[in-house]
Amino acid sequence: MSHFVFGYRLPKVLSKPLFGDREKWGLVPVTNDTDWNEYWKINFSFYEESQKGTIGKIVNNSGYRVIQDIPLGGLKILEIGPGNIDHLQFWNEKPEMYTVVDIQEGMLERARKTLNKNDIRFDEIKIDRNQNKLPFDDNSFDLIMSFYSLEHIYPLDKYLEELNRVLRKNGRLIGAIPAEGGLAWGMGRYLTSRRWFLKNTTINPDKIICWQHPNFADHILSSLDEKFEKIKLAYWPMRVPIVDINLVVKFIYKKK
Repeated sequence: MSHFVFGYRLPKVLSKPLFGDREKWGLVPVTNDTDWNEYWKINFSFYEESQKGTIGKIVNNSGYRVIQDIPLGGLKILEIGPGNIDHLQFWNEKPEMYTVVDIQEGMLERARKTLNKNDIRFDEIKIDRNQNKLPFDDNSFDLIMSFYSLEHIYPLDKYLEELNRVLRKNGRLIGAIPAEGGLAWGMGRYLTSRRWFLKNTTINPDKIICWQHPNFADHILSSLDEKFEKIKLAYWPMRVPIVDINLVVKFIYKKK
């Protein structure tokens, strides 16, 4: 299936404010860049500002709901980039073991508080941003969750191969991604988070978005289709399988 999107096929005068100046800045962060370093100093403030609003919660929850009908009892689960684990509200059972992985200690601390509060047995591991191999044996997990994280990881294909490696036979990969590269998502960001950056920081958002969201939804979905067996793909809010008119794509895949 083709996951065509119009977003980054727009003229530069339109694509730049919606999706960043990718032609100029590329997809790989310049680690000594002033804007990049400033972003990591304020990213927790940005995270809180973008998550606490009603619109942000509605959008995020639309993706989290993909987990509500999945039995989790007795499973060994891995989550990449857990954040506050806000999808826990949609769980129907507690897993046997919940392993969380992130590149930021602050995000792991948030996950730790949530898991302890809900009496969930867990393990946590901090990895480096450029770490190519996950620190797990082959076939370690029954289920992997990835909510709003695949858009951040570059290069994506090698990472998906790692997820495939640590997933058990017939294990599932469940999660959601923003409809990045789609017109609706680009316009939504232009009116919200881009304005926040311009109002509250001196950071160039047209630079940071290239490095924070290097993967567009069409590339993510095509890569998932290639490496896993698709069970479910659902679009929100329009429910029509067109990236440009939706904000979130939620998915369930199975290891081939």
